[in-house]
Amino acid sequence: MATHQNGKEVYPSLNPDLSAQFISSTIARVTPAMNTSPTRHQLPILFAIAVLSLGGSAIKIRAADASALPRSTPEAQGISSSAIRSFIEAADQRIDTLHSFMLVRHGQVIAEAWWSPESADQRHVLWSLSKSFTSTAVGLAVEEGKLSLDDPVLKFFPDEAPSDPDKNLKTMQVRHLLSMSGGHDVEPKFDIEAGPTVKGFLAHPVSHEPGTWFRYNTPGSYLLSAIVTKATGQTVLDYLKPRLFEPLGIADPEWGSSAEGYNFGGYGLFVRTEDIAKFGQLYLQKGQWKGKAILSGSWVDAATSKQVDNAQGPHGKNPDWREGYGFQFWRCRHNCFRGDGRDGQICLVIPDHDAVIAITAKTSQMQTELDLVWEILLPAFREEALPEDADGHNALLEATAKLTAHPVEKK
Repeated sequence: MATHQNGKEVYPSLNPDLSAQFISSTIARVTPAMNTSPTRHQLPILFAIAVLSLGGSAIKIRAADASALPRSTPEAQGISSSAIRSFIEAADQRIDTLHSFMLVRHGQVIAEAWWSPESADQRHVLWSLSKSFTSTAVGLAVEEGKLSLDDPVLKFFPDEAPSDPDKNLKTMQVRHLLSMSGGHDVEPKFDIEAGPTVKGFLAHPVSHEPGTWFRYNTPGSYLLSAIVTKATGQTVLDYLKPRLFEPLGIADPEWGSSAEGYNFGGYGLFVRTEDIAKFGQLYLQKGQWKGKAILSGSWVDAATSKQVDNAQGPHGKNPDWREGYGFQFWRCRHNCFRGDGRDGQICLVIPDHDAVIAITAKTSQMQTELDLVWEILLPAFREEALPEDADGHNALLEATAKLTAHPVEKK
């Protein structure tokens, strides 16, 4: 589907073999209805029909968007189109109100789907998936020497600190905010529209020694956003634009801010589905992008490794919420990691299979989203390319072209 840059429509680059294959197969399907072989005068008409068919599946032949991820067929990257179609159909049947899905393998987009009225050019709310972007800003600021993971949190907020902070608050460090182990027994309450406040966070009781107790804490992510601003003089959004968003070709990201002037940090970022996939691909590539280091590999390793045990957390009964927590990233089963957000926003990185999955939705069934990946997609990955399957790929394209966002019917 089209995206917009500088007021003009641009389209993802198209694999020439894919376009030729799809056009040929479309002509082959249309020709029998003519009861004769197409003449040289009829071929251009059939070609136009094929191109229009491509447009329905979110692939258009126009000027390529240089910032888009390259496209390929599933089979060329070692997974069958039929397996992906099975995943999409199962997800559509079992998950309440999906919005989009993108699968990247070996750096190539091999499947993408939007549930109408969602589309490729629409930004989508990330909710808590925003936290992983805030973590990235912290990592970049650390690399630039603007702050340290061992910095005390109070160092940045002398005016907002309690007059007599206790020992636990004094020892709370940046790394503890990143790993959700700041020591709060419960998450501080806040107004989601107005955002948390620094003073409110610092006034909240710190019941546990920092680093010893996991408690999911969105106001803690807000503090990270505020710390980046204190250390760099820029909001997280402005700080990330030249360092992350522009190099990855993430155009016009939007991020809400509090009355204090800080981006919300723990939520509030809006980007497109392909932008989520690019972000996951950056982490899969250990911070490398088009031959250039955007992030250090050591930061990527630290951010996506288990920094704290989270089995006792509020959602620890779910199998993919008890594998450990990194720096605003969740560890998952199967040696995977993810950023995620309320209502089913997921950026899933699968290092063992060189794959990234981006999903947007409005659902409470996030564990089901992951379960379907483990059940259907994970066993289908192969190390070698598979024989091309034009019929299977056309069936996948047809399946993705007719999706409509809907609540799952209750039985």
